[in-house]
Parts: sequence; C-alpha cells; structure tokens
Amino acid sequence: MSVRVRIPTPLRSYTAGATTVSAAGDTVDEVLVDLDAQFPGLRFRVVDEQGALRTHMKVFVNEESVRELSTTLAGVEEITLMQALSGG
Repeated sequence: MSVRVRIPTPLRSYTAGATTVSAAGDTVDEVLVDLDAQFPGLRFRVVDEQGALRTHMKVFVNEESVRELSTTLAGVEEITLMQALSGG
C-alpha cells in the first residue's frame, strides 16, 4: 500500500526539499523503511537505535497520533511526521 507522507521542515534536507513524498508499507515501520531506501538517513532521524520512535518525534496516521511503529495502515491515506521544537 502506498501512502502520502508529510515531511517536517527539519527533515526536508533528506527529501531534496519535498514537503510530501510517497512511500509503501502496511505498517508505520514499513513506510519508514521504504522512506529510508528512497532518502537514506531519514529513518534514523525518526527512529532510535533501539527501534523505537524518538521522543521528540510525533507520527500522525491520518489525524490520529500513534507511538507504535507496528501500527497498521489499512485505509490510511496520509502519515504526518512532526518534530518537536524547543527553545526558550
């Protein structure tokens, strides 16, 4: 299954500036693996060394926030990756 993935501004250097890309997969993790095949290094910015979503990253499947990379994507049209901003 192919889904549209919205890319946050800090990660657009991996997608040559593209704000939205397409990726294939039946789970969030499979989509991230496909994204990494297309845009090397992108998955590492989203997933840590233990295979978990980084604490500063949010993933929305359609409009629902998810934390599990095993979340299935049946009927999903869009995934949005968001990166928390910090400052003071």
